[in-house]
Amino acid sequence: MGPVPLASLATVAREWGRIGVLGFGGPPAHVALLRDLTVERRAWIDTREFEDAFAACSLLPGPASTQMSIYTAQRVAGRRGALIGGLAFIVPGLVAVLLIAALALGDAPPAWVEGFGAGAAAAVVAVVVQAGIKLIDPRRGLPYVVAGALGAVFAGPYVVAVLLLCGLAQLARHVLISAVWPALVWLAFKVGALSYGGGYVIIPLMYGDAVEAQRWMTEQEFANAVAYGQITPGPVTHTVALVGYAASGLGAALVATVIAFAPSFAMVMLGAPHFERLRTSTRARDFLDGAGPAAAGAILGAAVPLLDAFHATWQWIVLAAAALALMRLSPIWVLVCGGLIGVATTL
Repeated sequence: MGPVPLASLATVAREWGRIGVLGFGGPPAHVALLRDLTVERRAWIDTREFEDAFAACSLLPGPASTQMSIYTAQRVAGRRGALIGGLAFIVPGLVAVLLIAALALGDAPPAWVEGFGAGAAAAVVAVVVQAGIKLIDPRRGLPYVVAGALGAVFAGPYVVAVLLLCGLAQLARHVLISAVWPALVWLAFKVGALSYGGGYVIIPLMYGDAVEAQRWMTEQEFANAVAYGQITPGPVTHTVALVGYAASGLGAALVATVIAFAPSFAMVMLGAPHFERLRTSTRARDFLDGAGPAAAGAILGAAVPLLDAFHATWQWIVLAAAALALMRLSPIWVLVCGGLIGVATTL
């Protein structure tokens, strides 16, 4: 017999679902809520184990906060708990972005929706830059940061190759398809399996495919999608649902979401017993000493194509104000304020 579950499946569904609904603010907020639940309030997991698990998840590609939601749910309620907890964490934000997609990507979206998206998109550039800067560690891989940034600006959908080459270079010291479904599957796989550095690095991974290669979205629609992915609760990876919706409707949005999140479930549920060995692996750390800084640079570089969506002077003003506001306010409030300014311009 396996270990006795610490929590019922109903409890996991309720508690992890609550975090999925209230998890505004990106990965730091998600991890803080999970820690408060599992370590502080319920004492299901001790502090050291939680921190070790987070360190291990940070070494994996994909959204670390999603992986932590899966790991902690598995820790307290087994593999069924991992499935229920992970889905409870993901689904609320997915529902929110699908509702937004139906409004914003329809044939005649309301003016206030477009205005909100344009305003939030102006602010999101500052948020993306802040996220990239926070990920940069000056003690490791600054040339890879530069390589990642240049890759995001100039390589488009091939930025993933830059990340992999940087990782392999440190350890040793793409394919573009035009059809909608194969291209969308490849994009979603990149988002879920190769997005080293967390949620924000999906921006350069998606931009080249969604805007330049496949033309599923305009620059403004993509910038808006990134902003919507920030404003809604849950992981930033939900943005892939908006891209899927633009590519081929609701079915494509759901398929893209499943593909993007599946690697996180598989790696955490199957790999959790080996996390400690992964954390202490010299080879794993060597690889990520190359890929990690490159991912931080790619996040910074992702801000550049987002600027192409700026078509009004007021958006540049919002960007400047957002950069200043981020010194005191959380990203979610900066994005909401930018969106409200955009709505005001339509009145």
